[in-house]
Amino acid sequence: MCRELDIKPIFTKGPSVATRVVLLAILSLGLMVVDHRYSYLETTRAWLSLLVTPVQWMANVPASLWQGVSDAIKTRGDLEQENSSLRTENMVLERRLQKLAALTAENVRLRELLNSSALLDDRVLVAELIGVDPDPYRHQVVVNKGSRDGVFVGQPVLDAEGLFGQVIEVSPLMSRVLLISDNSHSLPVKVNRNGVRAIASGTGQLDELILRHVPNTAEIVEGDLLISSGLGQRFPSGYPVGTVVSVVHDPGRPFAFVKVRPSARLNRSSHLLLVFTERPHPVVSGTPPKEPVDE
Repeated sequence: MCRELDIKPIFTKGPSVATRVVLLAILSLGLMVVDHRYSYLETTRAWLSLLVTPVQWMANVPASLWQGVSDAIKTRGDLEQENSSLRTENMVLERRLQKLAALTAENVRLRELLNSSALLDDRVLVAELIGVDPDPYRHQVVVNKGSRDGVFVGQPVLDAEGLFGQVIEVSPLMSRVLLISDNSHSLPVKVNRNGVRAIASGTGQLDELILRHVPNTAEIVEGDLLISSGLGQRFPSGYPVGTVVSVVHDPGRPFAFVKVRPSARLNRSSHLLLVFTERPHPVVSGTPPKEPVDE
């Protein structure tokens, strides 16, 4: 028979919990004092930091995941809205630069600038192009602003580069714009360099205008910038209209043949600026003029 062995308890009753807490507190304070005054624990602290690094990384994972999810859930609509806002701001700033170029030239010539400078802060409304007339012989587009937005017949229209056209028909929700390149459209302009006046007319081609009845002696050369003169009181003064690309003098004719390239991107602009100036006559909303309005 096997002798029975006396089984002694492995764990004996230790000090109380309060005693353990006091001992641990004293030990912690001692380690803090030693670490502060001496460099004995630098190596130990370095190894402990290395061991704790994965724990710190894991603790930061939820915050990193949340940031990634927040960036990912930003909708396409938010991005399009931000892009549209930036595009609008850019167009307004470019319009002001156009006016500043004209005013600078007039300052050089010591001309009266009060009326022109007053137009520098014209109120504008940004509109989006939503339709193009399919008739190749009519240069007209449709924008998404109408009488409920304050649009009126005869209102000047610009893009980011220069004069685009004028409103010829208004409905509550949309408006029709006649481009400056249309055969039926003309407007008074002047040479920004020296103030020589002329009439710029559309040719039916989006990339070409012509100057009518320009004397052979007129000081107009290739590269001259043409701006609106404001004489017709339809377009404000000082906005870019186009650049002279060729001047042909025929000794057998009293007038020179001048071709102009429009400043506005007539076949590319998708956002336009409707300029609010003083309306010459009240217009009934939705009633088109009897014929295209020319200047």
